[in-house]
Amino acid sequence: MTLRTRRAALQDIEAVAPLFDAYRGFYGQPSDLPRARDWLRARMDAGESVVLVAERDGAAVGFVQLYPMFSSVGTARTWILNDLYVDADARRGGVARALLDAAAAFARDDGARSIVLETTRDNAPARALYRNAGWNEDQTQWYSLSLL
Repeated sequence: MTLRTRRAALQDIEAVAPLFDAYRGFYGQPSDLPRARDWLRARMDAGESVVLVAERDGAAVGFVQLYPMFSSVGTARTWILNDLYVDADARRGGVARALLDAAAAFARDDGARSIVLETTRDNAPARALYRNAGWNEDQTQWYSLSLL
């Protein structure tokens, strides 16, 4: 079984949207495939995100979505790896690691200063994956303000 990662294009939305919908479901959101499809299309149309897709034997089995951010101090672009999801049937097969590596290569090729992500402290499998892929874990405390 051949695993391949590549940048998704608008014609890939139909294949990626069910994965994005499942990702949202993982975080407690109700399934809404049209909403997932519309969100991806809007972000990609506007150039507001980059989606990388992992395919095994031609079928989409995972994705990452990256959003750009800029560092005024570093005067450079940074990418936020905001979303990473692998279909349950494809887990433990190297897909997540391939997507992390593809995201890092994309950011590096883009001339970015860094790539960042955030996960919860209790997500031990993800934290282990990130550490094994060479990501640095720090004690930075992130704060958020809900605007809704």
